[in-house]
Amino acid sequence: MNAPDKALLAREYNNRELVPEHPQFFARWGESSARARRIMACTLDRRYGDMAGETIDIFPARKGDGTCMMFIHGGYWRALDKRDFSFLAPAAVDAGVSLAVVNYDLCPNVTMEEIVRQMLRASRWLWLHAEDYGMDQDRLYVSGHSAGGHLVAMLMCALWPAFDARLPRDLWKGGLAVSGLYDLRPLVHVEWLNGDLRLDEASALQVSPAFMPPASRAPVMTCVGGDESSEFRRQNRLLGERWRAAFAGDIPMPGRNHFSVLDALAEPSSALLAGARRLMKLDR
Repeated sequence: MNAPDKALLAREYNNRELVPEHPQFFARWGESSARARRIMACTLDRRYGDMAGETIDIFPARKGDGTCMMFIHGGYWRALDKRDFSFLAPAAVDAGVSLAVVNYDLCPNVTMEEIVRQMLRASRWLWLHAEDYGMDQDRLYVSGHSAGGHLVAMLMCALWPAFDARLPRDLWKGGLAVSGLYDLRPLVHVEWLNGDLRLDEASALQVSPAFMPPASRAPVMTCVGGDESSEFRRQNRLLGERWRAAFAGDIPMPGRNHFSVLDALAEPSSALLAGARRLMKLDR
């Protein structure tokens, strides 16, 4: 890949540079998240494994049918924390959905492959402990934003009985991937990012879900902001094209950038939350 291509990719994947007001999003998310933890019923920092980042926060719904959505945060696998995303809980719980916000260790302290394994362990823990929190094992869904969208897709490829014989083949009944990355090979050439990710062509392909088959026919929905970069829009199209059997549709979000698109998941009247409700069969 030549230098002009590298320069283009460096710009296309630099969401913080493309959205100069990004600090305002992070500050508002942090404030709203702290308030949600303060006023809502929640169980914080439950351990799903032995590594430092292997914790999960649970916001149980007091009504509903036991549906749970696990949310995986973004940050290019090297930044942010589950505590920044508690702000998603009020809209979910009001809709009768328990929200589980999961953490993981960050690159470069761990590899991308290890983060994927952590998400496998988190998924197993949630399935095994669902009933402890009033959730139905047969009503578990997973969502994520940006790097979290990538991890959602990886989980939809997981062969659960091979990972743990106790687990069902369709542990997740559906997935919602927002502004995700599904072909990680371009990131090998993004120098400001790959210094932490440490991917090469082979390892990037190994963690690129667009080139893996979904493990079941559980529905997968995608979404990308209409104002996001051409590369993020391409990545979003790619998964729909490659996963036709499992693909349940794309949720258009015109006028939204890489950060404001996630705000929609906390807005009761948004198309994104309506799409999540359709995915979870709560729109009937």
